[in-house]
Amino acid sequence: MAKTEIKKVLTRGLLQQNPLLALLLGTCPALAVTTSAVNGLGMGLASTFVLFSANLVISLLRKLIPDKVRIPAFITIIASFVTILKFLLQAFLPDLDKALGIFIPLITVNCIILGRAEAFASKNKPLAAMIDGIGMGLGFTAALFSIGLLRELLGNGSAFGYKLTFLEAIGLKPMTLFVLPPGGFIIFGILIAFSQLLMKKLYTDEPYTAEKAPRIQLDKVESAYAGQDRQTAERKERIRGPEAVTGAEGQKRQAEASEEAK
Repeated sequence: MAKTEIKKVLTRGLLQQNPLLALLLGTCPALAVTTSAVNGLGMGLASTFVLFSANLVISLLRKLIPDKVRIPAFITIIASFVTILKFLLQAFLPDLDKALGIFIPLITVNCIILGRAEAFASKNKPLAAMIDGIGMGLGFTAALFSIGLLRELLGNGSAFGYKLTFLEAIGLKPMTLFVLPPGGFIIFGILIAFSQLLMKKLYTDEPYTAEKAPRIQLDKVESAYAGQDRQTAERKERIRGPEAVTGAEGQKRQAEASEEAK
């Protein structure tokens, strides 16, 4: 891969194709575990590890996996790395493992990881698959960390568990709303809007929206279909001849021919 291609694959997951803020994938763990910066960072790095490892193995085995069983094969590979990750967290980071809870095993069916396996890793070489896994994983991690940090700052007045006394000094008191699910939706929506504005400034090809879709004029569509039907009828008449026309149209033409003969 050329350096420009490596840079493009590595950076597109950070903003332009961010799994959470642009593609809106993985929203369940994003809203459930991001009550603190540590949880958001931990969940993001855990997903990055599985994404990187699964992309590499699936890319290496892409020519050996039969097409009919590729999805079960992908899930089996992903589940293997999730099991390894679960054991590592239990051994070295038990507090984080307890905080993330059921969402660690649910990485197995995370649509981000399965989607990259199907759309990219199974169609590209190992190096490209690894870079894609790192880029998408870091983009997901950055989004989760941002949501968790903002919710912790606004909800508890702390960061990484440390109380920030200067927030109360400037009049910013903790608001429990942001630790609760409604606060997660609010922060999530704000970050999506901010990322969209940032993309419009950084990229010339703006995200496709419904407002940019071409408007369809029904009268033109109907007239086009009417013209097409008329052309089809004329073509059939030229091929088969006037004597082949049957039904009401045939009776009308026979009556006109008899009147002309008289």
